[in-house]
Amino acid sequence: MTEPIISTTSITYAYESKNILTAINFELKKGALMGLVGPNGGGKTTLIKMILGLLRPDSGTIRLFGQPIQQFKDWSKIGFVSQKANTFNKGFPATVFEVVSMGLTAKIGYLKFFTGKHRQQVLKAIDQVGMRDYAYQNIGHLSGGQQQRIFIARALVSDPELLILDEPTVGVDQENVQRFYQLLHELNRKHGITLMLVTHDTGAMTRHATDVVCLNETLHFHGDPEEYEKLTRQDLSELYGHPINSLTHEH
Repeated sequence: MTEPIISTTSITYAYESKNILTAINFELKKGALMGLVGPNGGGKTTLIKMILGLLRPDSGTIRLFGQPIQQFKDWSKIGFVSQKANTFNKGFPATVFEVVSMGLTAKIGYLKFFTGKHRQQVLKAIDQVGMRDYAYQNIGHLSGGQQQRIFIARALVSDPELLILDEPTVGVDQENVQRFYQLLHELNRKHGITLMLVTHDTGAMTRHATDVVCLNETLHFHGDPEEYEKLTRQDLSELYGHPINSLTHEH
């Protein structure tokens, strides 16, 4: 049986005596496209920081690719696109190629020679997000949706097996949001990349995800999108901590 890519057991975390996460148990299986949803302040970003090794739980365990996180060393297997990528300085004087090549720095080092092989890796990542025609344009000249594709390419350039995205559609117009989800679907199905997506777009999750996790300090739901759609208005109100009047999904 294949080990899950991520597995957590009873992880708990508190900050200044306030419980942020309590007894979180879940698994992310290889090949999944998981949507992580929940209210602001519900612990989603904290959980992501723990998976990335930036925070340690107060108790409980995390395993990555079958290894305890304390022993895990192959961080190039995990790509990450931060929500802050959406606030990129448009005046930054760099081409698309240069921005994507920054994703190789951790793997090859700051002072190592950039080879032809590395160049092909960069172009491959740009191809994967459908932006080859823009490879040598200044990134500041691109639209918000196009820039988001480039930040995904930067995360893909080291050939990760897992890609984590934190609110990647914030500030992206609706037309490009639809293209973005189409891209994620292709990366997941065609290229076999396991995805974990932090989002408030619950409608998109029911259309595209294979798994949905609802988090608000504790794990309120972990199942498939069809089960998630069956949650009642009362269930959702309890999850989000305030009344939920309606939930509409387009299919």
